[in-house]
Amino acid sequence: MNIASAIQSASIKRHPSPHHDLNPSTAASSKQPVEPASPTSVSSDANSIPESTLKPTPRRANLPPLPDMRFEQSYLASLQGAESYWTIAWITGRDHVILPLVQGMLWTLVLSGWRYWNRGAQFQGASLGGKVRRWWWNVNDWEIPEETPGKLSDKVGEFYTAQLGGHD
Repeated sequence: MNIASAIQSASIKRHPSPHHDLNPSTAASSKQPVEPASPTSVSSDANSIPESTLKPTPRRANLPPLPDMRFEQSYLASLQGAESYWTIAWITGRDHVILPLVQGMLWTLVLSGWRYWNRGAQFQGASLGGKVRRWWWNVNDWEIPEETPGKLSDKVGEFYTAQLGGHD
């Protein structure tokens, strides 16, 4: 728990500079809501555009700036306490090699565990997942594989006979 809070707190800028840390303005920043020329110019026909469409509610301008979530900020924050070249090398190796390697290993373990746990799903299942799977295969006009009843040992024996001709 302490490692996660240390990593998170290291990436927070305590005193951001509005000139440096805010995103640059874009074309969408300068757009104004549509306002009709005069209220009398809008006709009251059934085909007319409602005034709520022509005069949308203006957006609130008091939203805080988005936080900077880039990797560079946390890396530079962790380099601030470095006192030697060895400390800089350790921080760089940790942030660029060790932590991505650990993240990749954990993600691979999660995906492998999910595949192992999900391996038992059958097309003939009566659960919601089986129904969704059959529906998806029917939508795509895929042929649903037929499961032959029998034990696993029978299937292995059939495979052995088909592939190797039953020779010992």
